[in-house]
Amino acid sequence: MNQFINSKTTLVTDAIDGLIHMSGGALVRLDGYPHIKVVIRADWDKSQVALISGGGSGHEPAHAGFVGQGMLTAAICGEVFASPSVDAVLAGILAVTGDAGCLLIVKNYTGDRLNFGLAAERARAFGLKVEMVVVDDDIALPDLPQPRGVAGTLFVHKIAGAAAAEGADLARVAAIAQDVIGAVSSIGMSLDTCTVPGSQKEDRIAAGKAELGLGIHGEAGVEQVAFETAHAAMAQVLEKLSDKIGVGPHVALLNNLGSTTPLEMAVLAQELATSPYATNINFVVGPAPLMTSLNMHGFSVSVMPLSADWKAALQSDVCLTAWPTMKEIKPPAVLPLPDGLSPIQPIASENARTRSIIEACCDLLIKAETNLNLLDAKSGDGDTGSTLATAARALKSSLDRMPLADLTQLFRAVGNELSQTMGGSSGVLLAIFFGAAGDAFASGKSTVAALSAGLNRISQVGGALKGDRTMIDALEPALMAMPEGMENAAIAARTGADATAKIGRAKAGRASYVPEANLIGHNDPGAEAVALLFEGLAKALGDN
Repeated sequence: MNQFINSKTTLVTDAIDGLIHMSGGALVRLDGYPHIKVVIRADWDKSQVALISGGGSGHEPAHAGFVGQGMLTAAICGEVFASPSVDAVLAGILAVTGDAGCLLIVKNYTGDRLNFGLAAERARAFGLKVEMVVVDDDIALPDLPQPRGVAGTLFVHKIAGAAAAEGADLARVAAIAQDVIGAVSSIGMSLDTCTVPGSQKEDRIAAGKAELGLGIHGEAGVEQVAFETAHAAMAQVLEKLSDKIGVGPHVALLNNLGSTTPLEMAVLAQELATSPYATNINFVVGPAPLMTSLNMHGFSVSVMPLSADWKAALQSDVCLTAWPTMKEIKPPAVLPLPDGLSPIQPIASENARTRSIIEACCDLLIKAETNLNLLDAKSGDGDTGSTLATAARALKSSLDRMPLADLTQLFRAVGNELSQTMGGSSGVLLAIFFGAAGDAFASGKSTVAALSAGLNRISQVGGALKGDRTMIDALEPALMAMPEGMENAAIAARTGADATAKIGRAKAGRASYVPEANLIGHNDPGAEAVALLFEGLAKALGDN
């Protein structure tokens, strides 16, 4: 798998230096590359309790991304998924610890416990005050004697960091950290494993499956479950956490495990906010990549009861772009549309034949969704089928309020519906097409002449003509042949659509940005959709 790295050997040091370069002078590092990789607050004066965390790299922005006022004083970075050495941890402790002492916040993995623990012992031998807490928030494997430390660690960083920033002594900061550890629970789900640079990707999660409770180093989870929707995925995660969500206010941390898109994370946030399991989850941190697992396509949820003190600590300001502010979960506020944007609703009327024709067209487009998307992927962004199918479903569901017995009003109503439910330029063009057809039909033109007037209007507005590799290549010849019967119109539409496969230079639409090699041999998806429609209509109607 290609990745934007220079080499596996310099990956972590390159990344640390990149972070420091972009910190605006807020971060520095110790001179110890490549074995000692320690990131420190540039403004640290040792007057307060120092907070140190770290572990293997590959979880960015954790841990170095949370070094700053109100959170960590230093982060000790190991190689990818490998604990830093005792010497690296000790170097960090010696560099930042003053008379107030330091707290080590360690995730519950054997290497981290041993290396941080031995470094703490050596630091104490230097006369330094050092305490260590171990985070074990993962509930995925309930019978595991040593639960793993995962994204709930960030609650510890933030709440203990706020206490240290307020001047609390080491015993108090350690006690607060331990209380948070006892209160937080986490579990994750992923559709895919991570890719470790320089290693073969493990392909253990089958298509159509998701893994529940896998670790942040790609360790196998508690079970593989059938993947259906974001709704079902969030429900499965929250069900596992349900006995950890008691009465009173709680906070959730919604964490992106690496390669889940912001769009997906927003959908998961909606599911979290509206889940019956989350009735007492009133606040959220995220959604954001906080404790990642390289490029894992998954998410995790950490939950914790929220006392007044912890709420204040989580809401306290930090100058760290990686840390999202804790926010209260509130239902969406909905404002009415401005005057003029709410279309005048036509008077509904029934015509069984017209209804059946529209339903047949809609069903055809819905059925063709996948094939049209695949075709569009050759020349566009692969969404033509989905765009048309979405509009078809919406149009089909709106038929009960359509003026099916009045073609003038029906053309206009269809245009209005498509302008609201069909995205992209296609929705706009088809709205113009049907609106112009309605106007022409109202002036006494025949159905074919009215549709031709709609075609002329979209050519004027959109600028595309026959031969430019658009839907017009199939629509224009079909309308010209309609007076000779629907079968001839379907033949003309198919001929026009197939001809687009020989056009290597599109002059309109997204295909105009695509190289000729990608276009030759593939029909334009818009023209193909028109051909499919006319073929379907010819089959259903014959020459009537």
